[in-house]
Amino acid sequence: MFARLRLFLPRALLLIAATAIGTSAAAQFQLKSTSGAAAGSVVTTPHVRAELVAQAPEGVAPGKPLTLGLLLSHQPDWHTYWLNPGDSGLPTRLQWTLPAGVDAGEIAWPLPRKIPIGTLANYGYEGQVLLPVPMSVSSLFAPAPGQTQASFTVHASWLVCRMECVPEEGTLTLQLPLAGTTALNADAFAAAERALPAPLAPGQSTARVSEDAIELQVQGLPAAWRGQVLDVFPETPEVVQNAAEPRQQWQGETWTARVPLSPERAASPALMPVVLGWQGAGRRVPLPVQGSWPPLPEFPAPLPVAAAAAASAAPPALAPRAPPAPGVWLLALGGALLGGLLLNLMPCVFPILAVKVAGFARHADDRRARRAAGLAYGAGVVLSFMALGALMLALRSAGQAVGWGFQLQSPLVVALLAALFTLIGLNLAGVFEVGMLLPSRWAAAQARHPVTDAFLTGVLTVAVASPCTAPFMGASLGLTLGLPAAQALGIFAALGLGLAAPYLLASWWPAVARLLPRPGAWMQVLRRVLAFPMFATVVWLVWVLGQQSGIDGAAALLALLVAMALAVWSLTLRGSARGVLAPLSIAVGAWLVTIWGPKIVEMQAPPALAATQSANGWQAWRAGLPEELLARGRPVFVDYTAAWCVTCQYNKRTTLANAEVRRDFAARNIALLEADWTRQDPAITASINAFGRSGVPLYVLYAPGRAPVVFSEILGVRELREAMAAL
Repeated sequence: MFARLRLFLPRALLLIAATAIGTSAAAQFQLKSTSGAAAGSVVTTPHVRAELVAQAPEGVAPGKPLTLGLLLSHQPDWHTYWLNPGDSGLPTRLQWTLPAGVDAGEIAWPLPRKIPIGTLANYGYEGQVLLPVPMSVSSLFAPAPGQTQASFTVHASWLVCRMECVPEEGTLTLQLPLAGTTALNADAFAAAERALPAPLAPGQSTARVSEDAIELQVQGLPAAWRGQVLDVFPETPEVVQNAAEPRQQWQGETWTARVPLSPERAASPALMPVVLGWQGAGRRVPLPVQGSWPPLPEFPAPLPVAAAAAASAAPPALAPRAPPAPGVWLLALGGALLGGLLLNLMPCVFPILAVKVAGFARHADDRRARRAAGLAYGAGVVLSFMALGALMLALRSAGQAVGWGFQLQSPLVVALLAALFTLIGLNLAGVFEVGMLLPSRWAAAQARHPVTDAFLTGVLTVAVASPCTAPFMGASLGLTLGLPAAQALGIFAALGLGLAAPYLLASWWPAVARLLPRPGAWMQVLRRVLAFPMFATVVWLVWVLGQQSGIDGAAALLALLVAMALAVWSLTLRGSARGVLAPLSIAVGAWLVTIWGPKIVEMQAPPALAATQSANGWQAWRAGLPEELLARGRPVFVDYTAAWCVTCQYNKRTTLANAEVRRDFAARNIALLEADWTRQDPAITASINAFGRSGVPLYVLYAPGRAPVVFSEILGVRELREAMAAL
């Protein structure tokens, strides 16, 4: 390619690309974990900090008071659920592992608050809440001689929700001294005790079924409550309309209320415990039910929205599709070939293609070498596309909900690609030559096999191009969902052939060679210039990682890249400087990898990033939300996107940022939803597949009473405005 071009893309560098693609399957399983890692008595997730706390004023001994509790601290706008979660959600569950002779009671649920969600309502907690559990220590509790502490363990699981719901869990362990006082969280326990609804004897209080409602009548409430509007929390789920405001009134000391029954009622209880609240204080009264319940609905009750969201945390099973007709498959092959050809015009492929064109100039006068390099490059592209497609199909067969570009959903793969392009950029900038780093035998083998470099360059091109989706690609890749493996791999092969076609044709067409300038000093300058597209690609990859792992993850990756660059530079030195600096820099780099590498993979972008979407009129997509908005008569536009999708970012900064498009959105009151696929999301994957697509970008416009409109991958202002005008 250039002078000593054989050292440009050596096997040593491209092993990183192979590692990045090869580890993507394992990364899919890492991304499915939603639980925080246990850290003693504390578990921290992106949404909740959970801590196991205790109140033992007289130590841990038979007959002494002992209370343990789960202290939940929620991120702003996130909540967990009460005993009866309401129209959706799940209550927090605790499973205890206790010393012999210690038994756990039930959670003493503090007074919740009503959380409206459209036409529904939930009951739960925001901010900080302590869920206390009384413990009884019997005479069977007998510590071993010399034992000074007792170990208490709980496995806690909770559903935390905002616009979306995330099931989380963690195992927490607390060591309590047997003697002395444990009261570090006395204030939290005192607050939980004040928030615990006090029991109220039923007395003359009753609940009577009356047609489509239940009438509550309660006596014995505090005198200060009289004349006030009370909060009503039924402990029995799926009986009343949780979002309805009860019609309530006071008749002297007696409080009455009429609460509508739920159309999807699932129970006819003989006793209805109800919690009443006012200004943070509560009373719990078990109400015997009088009268006859109407028959239960004969149709099954629908799954509540948030409960469905929680269920979607498991990968949804994709419905099998009938194989298409042979003519459809041939049409898909043509679409894949054309889509691969257009992929050469995508910005993500530019850095590699620029290098390939410069390399082509070097072999302009050597027909044999030019053709061999072209065939090797084409083979690398086609085989890599087929390997990536086979991996995607294998993951789907194993139950994973993945689509095109799935490997870029892994922060590990993104970090490895950033390291690869940093090394390539340093090499092009002249910081090092691979011959300085490799043993002379390896460098000589590299020189004897330049065709191998062309093949591996094809592999690298696919690694870089895989986040992109060009026109005609989406429908062809979506068709692979229902094809036999051999036909599906044929589409991936056609896609690779389309991507490699321009270079293959140029390598076999002598007229192209005559159009290129002769090799000379200009190629050394061009080599340095091409380092900057590589560094620009690194900037993009660091930004992608920042979307996945937050600003701390991006900073950690930058620090690791600097350490890697230092290690590579130290290996170019000679004499005693190399003997001292090289081992030291490599050791520091390895130490930083062991410290920060796992954090890059594990960290999540903070929930506060979603606030920017809301400020711009966008809100996060979730399963069922488009249907909810359509039921209210509101059109919906969904942007299926990802930070690593260059085409998505181009459309976002052009068409979707267009002033006329934004005015049309506002004038027609179109709800804007963003389905962010930057990290793996099985619900989004299933939704994309439902439209016959396999990756992003995907743009869908819904309108009440109309079929959804699916737009092309390169979103145009004109086509979008015309579709909105037809609503």
